[in-house]
Amino acid sequence: MVISLGISESSVFLTFHLVHDSMRAHMGRKCDITGKTGIVGGGYSNRVRATKFNPTGKRRRHVNLQKKTFFIPELGKKMTIMVSAKGLKTMKKRGAHLTLKKAELI
Repeated sequence: MVISLGISESSVFLTFHLVHDSMRAHMGRKCDITGKTGIVGGGYSNRVRATKFNPTGKRRRHVNLQKKTFFIPELGKKMTIMVSAKGLKTMKKRGAHLTLKKAELI
């Protein structure tokens, strides 16, 4: 959303870009609806645990995030959010407007 404020004395226009949380590109991957994030877990198979042979260390398990654009008829506008597969199921069950309102995104 872009908000422009005009100052009449000097006729300078100030433009403020308000970027929603979901538009972050450099921040951590997190679902806007459920708050899910990735976790770090062991990469060991049962064979490795049994023999102590060739341990693999830790690995990150990422959340299944999708960048989706929704049209909200109640607001008459589109919203783009990063949402997990579980968050999509929640939106399908409750409706987009109610879910986004409960997550305090609108």
